[in-house]
Amino acid sequence: MKLVRYGAPGREKPGLIDAEGRLRALGALLPDIGPAQLGEAALARLRRVRAESLPIVRGAPRIGCPVAGIGKFVAIGLNYADHAAEAGMPVPREPIVFMKATSCIQGPDDAVMLPKGSKKTDWEVELGVVIGTRARHVARKDALAHVAGYCVVNDVSEREYQIERGGTWDKGKGCDTFGPIGPWLVTREEVPQPQRLELWLDVNGRRMQTGSTRTMVFGVAQIVSYVSRFMTLEPGDVIATGTPPGVGMGMKPPVFLKQGDALELGIEGLGRQRQAVVAFKP
Repeated sequence: MKLVRYGAPGREKPGLIDAEGRLRALGALLPDIGPAQLGEAALARLRRVRAESLPIVRGAPRIGCPVAGIGKFVAIGLNYADHAAEAGMPVPREPIVFMKATSCIQGPDDAVMLPKGSKKTDWEVELGVVIGTRARHVARKDALAHVAGYCVVNDVSEREYQIERGGTWDKGKGCDTFGPIGPWLVTREEVPQPQRLELWLDVNGRRMQTGSTRTMVFGVAQIVSYVSRFMTLEPGDVIATGTPPGVGMGMKPPVFLKQGDALELGIEGLGRQRQAVVAFKP
């Protein structure tokens, strides 16, 4: 299934994308798509629904983040060896874990706002993993059973804040609008091989990132297992699993986002995002 939330920010309604790519309303069957709707039993009930029996949503409503009530937005750094090389950093021996603020989460096509005074805002297309059932010290062989599905994430990053301002990476990762997620949550049964997905990102129509989850240093199952050792992963938590090479920081000379730029990015089978880059607004 491709689950989606649509409507104005803060007033999104649940829906799904049918086999013909049409948006259909789920509001008569469930209040939202959040932690309570991501467990195995809840998803099994949804799978039994005939999509053609649901009303088609007319027009072109805004698409929001496909998951409501995200408790934790976890991210993995330097998880592609060639991205670590372009960043001038060693390939990590264990996953690098950091947090993105949940206040940065937004819809896939909402504008990306440059932080006040920012000069080094960058892009990162990433595979997002959405947790469906609680994961605490889970074994790698069992980890994928705790996943509800997958989505596209743009891990927007301010590199000066992240690297040059001391402390952890978090301050360059959680600025407002730095977490576009979606357009859909594609449930696990439709992504049987999460390590065989192609990723890409364009800036102003120019291809910047091309990669595959085949080249991850740590695969999805290993990441879920590893993170669950240090924090309990709850339904609705999202993990961004790292980015392939082609970020602005790695170019010679570096290239960063500016007002008026246009981003487009996607992952095979998981949809695409489009964002305009806008100036800071108080």
